[in-house]
Amino acid sequence: MYDLIIIGAGPAGITASVYAARKRMNILVIAGDIGGQAAWSGDIENYTGYQFVTGPDLAAKFEEHMRRYRIEVKESEFAREVKRSGNIVTVKSDKGEYQARSAIIASGKRSRELNVPGEKEFKNKGLTYCATCDGPLFSGKDVAVIGGGNSALDAALQLINIASKVYIVNTAAGLTGDEVMQEKIRNAGNVSIFNKTSVTGIFGEKMVSSLEIASQGQSRRLAVQGIFVEIGLIPNSECASGVEKNERGEIKVNSRNETSVEGIFAAGDVTDVPEKQIIIAAGEGAKAALSAFRYLAQHNF
Repeated sequence: MYDLIIIGAGPAGITASVYAARKRMNILVIAGDIGGQAAWSGDIENYTGYQFVTGPDLAAKFEEHMRRYRIEVKESEFAREVKRSGNIVTVKSDKGEYQARSAIIASGKRSRELNVPGEKEFKNKGLTYCATCDGPLFSGKDVAVIGGGNSALDAALQLINIASKVYIVNTAAGLTGDEVMQEKIRNAGNVSIFNKTSVTGIFGEKMVSSLEIASQGQSRRLAVQGIFVEIGLIPNSECASGVEKNERGEIKVNSRNETSVEGIFAAGDVTDVPEKQIIIAAGEGAKAALSAFRYLAQHNF
């Protein structure tokens, strides 16, 4: 029986685990991976204390901090159900079942898929959802980035120094990412932008060789060897079947990170907190851990 089970080990989950460990709580962390979306980010220039840090380096610092407390971590394990019965929260994963007096869901988000012909066939065969992970594999090649927000621009900025040519394919009328990032993109000499354009198919033999796009009723093919999909994220909230969510599937929380179920808290990108930023997720994780500690202190189990 744990005091607290934390689901996820991104910025929110790791920060929650550190705060809980410092409160001498008996905790378990269940995590598919360590670092979450932070580990997939490129150059980070807005995390307080670091004028510049890469996503993988920041994620490594988070993990190093967590490991200092010898927290029990079930890595490469995915929560399937979080349910409260009486005073006990039961977490079922793909590998086991665990019980605690409280839980924090900090499971983050995952990449949204295009759902076009060829996507499943060429996944990891030239089509990827992580420029930080796979960008170096496309040195000197022509690539396409799908999307127009911060994630897409971050991917493009990583790729302009690696790839020969970068196409940005964006369904909106214009790019929507931060102006600083847009300016860097505009100043790059090897970027072409297609706004009001959708992807209709992905083609190749063993590996990606072209991308079909459509705009105003006209289609064309782009010869590319790599495709990076950056069209948004979906909350990993399926395990939280009993808590209230919004229309996007995000878990609703109040200012104390309480969900609609007593004893179950949530933090980070999986929640309806409006801004999805690393520093905000970390702060929300700290709040959730402190709220869980306060909840346990106020109840006799």
